[in-house]
Formats: sequence, structure tokens, C-alpha cells
Amino acid sequence: MSNLAPRSESGKYIRPTTQFHNFIGTEPDNPYTPAPGRYDLYVGFACPWAHRTLVVRSLKGLQDVISIIICSPLGDKGIWVMNQESEGCRTLPELYSLSKPGYRGRCTVPVLWDRQTHTIVNNESAEIIVILNSQFNKFAANPKLDLYPEELRYEINIWNKTIYSAVNNGVYNCGFAQTQSSYDKACQDLFAVLDKIDAVLENNQYLCGEKLTLADVRLFTTLFRFDMVYYGLFKCNRRRIQDYKNLSVYLRDLYQLPGVANTCDLESIKRDYYGNLFPLNPGGIIPSGPDIKYYWKSHEWGME
Repeated sequence: MSNLAPRSESGKYIRPTTQFHNFIGTEPDNPYTPAPGRYDLYVGFACPWAHRTLVVRSLKGLQDVISIIICSPLGDKGIWVMNQESEGCRTLPELYSLSKPGYRGRCTVPVLWDRQTHTIVNNESAEIIVILNSQFNKFAANPKLDLYPEELRYEINIWNKTIYSAVNNGVYNCGFAQTQSSYDKACQDLFAVLDKIDAVLENNQYLCGEKLTLADVRLFTTLFRFDMVYYGLFKCNRRRIQDYKNLSVYLRDLYQLPGVANTCDLESIKRDYYGNLFPLNPGGIIPSGPDIKYYWKSHEWGME
């Protein structure tokens, strides 16, 4: 458990930080310039952080611009393995070492990879989705969609900070807590914010009003996994997302946006969470539900 979930002295889960933070742009001194076919995204379908990048790639219409390389977790070794060889590598540790010889940090998805320089551009999902939103509009099928508009950035950033701490990472703080007090605090914070969001959605279609933003994308990938994984496996069982009046409609609204459902692999999520987090599920039993038809239920905003 200490390898899976490093902890503080109080038993709180500590998420290690990412290490690659370059951006793609057109500045004269930037070695990473926008171009179709130059960059790859290494992702795992189960990972909510990687899922963010897939959602933005799909919403922006970048499927023909940026390729994806699918990875799967190898639970007994704690590494990500590529479903097929890429850049002469079969595992993410090999890819990280190719980019930075001697690298000793964590090797996680997502990875935004540059084929031209054979280096990692960025492995922080929050930054990758900003890159995908703005830097490939010349080649995107949906260039007018701006998920991070200037006039809403302050509000988006406030939501991102709140949601990351209490919800995105909050579910892990619940599931990986190693003392009762750290679990109780994480669970209280998680549902306080979910309750707040549900109240906001009483009058708003999205977090910042009527416009879909990156804040919604970042929340969506946690909400999608909530009832099937976090509710039971991570002990976030005060309430399901289905039980919320407004959050449930909001989740279905986001899921039914064009292209988003294609990024959601229910079976991979269940297999990788229940099959690989051995301390939380020693028997490795994978549950049969939920029924995916729930996500296609009518979602007209303002009505249930």
C-alpha cells in the first residue's frame, strides 16, 4: 500500500508531482511547434487524468492531428505497458528513459510526445488540455470551440482548484486514506463540494454558466467513474451521482456531447481499478454493473 499510495504522517494520501511541463507554441525559441502528425498522446482508458486529454482531443476534433497510443496497467509490477510497441518501447518507463536518460521519477499517463525530437513535451493533464484547446486550431475540425476563454479564466481556475482538491484527488484521498481521521476529512470535503456543485447546477447548465469549459471536462472524468468505482471501491458511499438531482443530469449531458462517449471505456475502467488495486480489492473480483444505458437517459437541462 505504501508503494501504491504514499502517505503523510497523518495517513493522508500524497499525490506525487509531474515532471515535464513544456508547452507547444509558435514562439521563435520554442522547439515544440504545432503541426499535424507530429505529436502522440499516450493514454490509459482507465485513468481519469488521461481521459481529460481524450475528451478535449475529441471535442476539438483533433483525431486526425494527434494520434493516441493506448497503455494498460501491469498491476503486479506497477507500470504502464503499451498495447503495441511505439518508439522502440513497450513500457512507459522505457519511453521516459528514451526522452530523458537516467530518469528516476514516476512514469504515468498521459504523455504528450514529440515524434520529431523523441522527447516528452508534457505529462501534466491540466496543462495538456490547455495545449490541445488552443495550439492546434489551424488543423482542428472544431477550431471555434474555446474551452478556456479569456473572460472566464478566473472563474474556471477557481473551479479547477476546488474540484481538484476535493473531488478529482478527493476520491483518491478517500480510497487511499490509511487512518480513519484522514478518510473522514476527505469524505466530508468531497461531498461538501459535490453538494455545492449540485446547487450551482440548479440554475446553470455548466459550471461557468451556459458555456462548456475545461472545468467541466476536469470534473466529468471523475463523475463518470464515481458510481462504478469510487462509490464502492474507494468508500465514497454517502451518495451516488445518480442520486443527485442536478449532477446526474449534468453528467449525462456531458457524456452525450458529440464524441465524448467514444472516449469512455466502461469495461477498461472496471478491469483496471478492480483488477489492479490489490490492497483495495484482494480478490480481484470485477463487478458486473452498472448498466451503460443510464448515461443515455434524457438529459434536457432544467428537467428530470
